Amino acid sequence: MIVLGSTGSIGVNTLEIAKRFNLDIEVMVAGNNIELLNEQLKHFAPKLVIVALEENISKVNHHNVKAGQLAILEAIEESNSNLVVNALVGFFGLQPTLRAIHCGKRVALANKESLVVAGQFIDTSYITPIDSEHFGLWYIFDTTKIMESLTITASGGSFRDYPIEKLSSVSIKEALNHPNWSMGNKITIDSATMTNKLFELIEARWLFDTTSCDAIIETKSIIHAMINYKDGSTTAHLANANMQLPISYAIMGEVKEQILKPIDFLELQNLEFKKIETQRYPIWEIKNEVLHNKDLGVVLNAANEVAVSKFLQGEIAFLDIAKKTLGAMNKFHSPKIDYIDDIFELDKEVRSYVNG
Repeated sequence: MIVLGSTGSIGVNTLEIAKRFNLDIEVMVAGNNIELLNEQLKHFAPKLVIVALEENISKVNHHNVKAGQLAILEAIEESNSNLVVNALVGFFGLQPTLRAIHCGKRVALANKESLVVAGQFIDTSYITPIDSEHFGLWYIFDTTKIMESLTITASGGSFRDYPIEKLSSVSIKEALNHPNWSMGNKITIDSATMTNKLFELIEARWLFDTTSCDAIIETKSIIHAMINYKDGSTTAHLANANMQLPISYAIMGEVKEQILKPIDFLELQNLEFKKIETQRYPIWEIKNEVLHNKDLGVVLNAANEVAVSKFLQGEIAFLDIAKKTLGAMNKFHSPKIDYIDDIFELDKEVRSYVNG
């Protein structure tokens, strides 16, 4: 197996599953957390390790270390592994997804951006999603019934209960304080703005071939997904919040033993649901637009990546993330993407506009 993003939250959990089931890791790819990478290398012996920067090669405790995206793409092509776990963050993860599928390899996908920006060019028969929401949809999908729509849940992010009038002045530290999960900075901010849930709806559109997708807030993160059937019934997937369950299925295909602690419904007592309001989550106003226009995912992702980066660097306020993204969506409201190269050109244009 190839693990792209071994030091992130998905990568760490993937390696925990690899340890538990004695799975072989052929290639490990990490960013700049060399200390954690070296800890991981005490337990695994990959043939190749790849890091983001050449200057970090000498710091890695391994005999075969390379750096950069080209090295990742070459490793995917040259490896014997038939499975690539893509837990890279952002647009950077698209090329590895495309290369893996081109090589006929299965992709356990945690890189949301691959489907968000290029879903129309990706053969999803090669994709197994790691997201708990899409895993939940897959888990309960019943082909013997007529599906009406899909519903996934959101935690509500760092500010779901925060006074709306104070959102304009929240700090970076407050925005990174997620109530339910411990994740990387980028996805935590995306959760707070609800952009992450827009991404997941776009993913669901491609994975389940439907634009009848919606989301609601479920504050405990126990219900992850629901399928609403034509007969008026709904089936829901419930599980304690732990990414090791979807990861296990994604990398092994089947699971025959307990991965999670079962839910104690008497202890759980009650669940709380909330509507995703545009007053708190302004980005949600474009939900239907991005679901029905397959080319807008590129604009949404590029604008959001730049805006989130600016916020994390202290250059803009929290609410400016949505403002900048919506501004870009208005500017590039009807893009035309016919070829994969068009995605990369449009991505550059949008980034330049938002940075300008």
